[in-house]
Amino acid sequence: MRRILLSTAKILISVALLYLALRKVDLTELLSRFTVTSLFWIGLAIAITFLQIFVGVLRWREISAVCGAPLELGRAMRYNVIGSFFNQTLPSAIGGDAVRLWLVARAGAGWRAATYSIFVDRAIGLIALAVLIVASLPWSYTLITDAHGRSALLLVDLLALAGGVGFLIFGALNWRWLKTWWATHHLHACAVIANRVIFSRNRGPTIAILSILVHVLAVVIAWCVVQSIAAPVRFSDVFLLVPPVMLITMMPISIAGWGVREATMGLAFGFAGLATNEGVNVSLLYGAVFFIVGAFGGLVWILSAEKAAQGTAPIGVPE
Repeated sequence: MRRILLSTAKILISVALLYLALRKVDLTELLSRFTVTSLFWIGLAIAITFLQIFVGVLRWREISAVCGAPLELGRAMRYNVIGSFFNQTLPSAIGGDAVRLWLVARAGAGWRAATYSIFVDRAIGLIALAVLIVASLPWSYTLITDAHGRSALLLVDLLALAGGVGFLIFGALNWRWLKTWWATHHLHACAVIANRVIFSRNRGPTIAILSILVHVLAVVIAWCVVQSIAAPVRFSDVFLLVPPVMLITMMPISIAGWGVREATMGLAFGFAGLATNEGVNVSLLYGAVFFIVGAFGGLVWILSAEKAAQGTAPIGVPE
């Protein structure tokens, strides 16, 4: 019952925020801006989204190997593409992570190793995003002149960065009770693995490059969307505004980030002195690109061996 109420709340949040955001958009005017060139840019955005998924796969494989859940490249790519489908259909922006965890565990890695690999992968991605936003703050403050906008940007990023740094410090603590107490055991183990991966001479630089590249590709996808409707927005604007929006969208309070992303993007564009409706337009098309990619992931899931065997193979119990 609690799960149903939580899912219902997320649906209502998405619907309410989408309604408020769409009040600022003239859908007829938006559709009138589509041309043959628009299809090229949308197609390019879809292709880059698949590239982004692949880059994420490369990072995940590095992390999974350390967690004791090594993955073949093809299998990891399939799992991530399937995850993109469930990101669009489950009541959160991270629903695909749960499905990836389930697939990896069922493949024989075990629930503990699978959970650690997914959690550490998500944590490192969040830390990289926070670092990227902090690094761009001098330029963001030049773009965003609104005091409330600056304060919101700083607060959200500092909270994310503090959480990431705190997570790494937690893993560096060597107190015995952290490793044995049920409430901290698994979280501490994940933090230890994150430190091991990030500060590894062999894997660390690769993980850092891949993590930053994932977020840069998200910016490029948004830029392709901007080009598809010839919005009067510069690449530098997109580079500075999209990462904070993606950070806020990670909060699991809506369906696939819908509503939260549109409302936040509209606010971000307004704070930067750009047209609010253009922010909503870009967000809607950005979400549409990921929806299309997710639909492809759904097809992969339907045709996959994992889907065919889901009713025949027993699912283990988390360790």
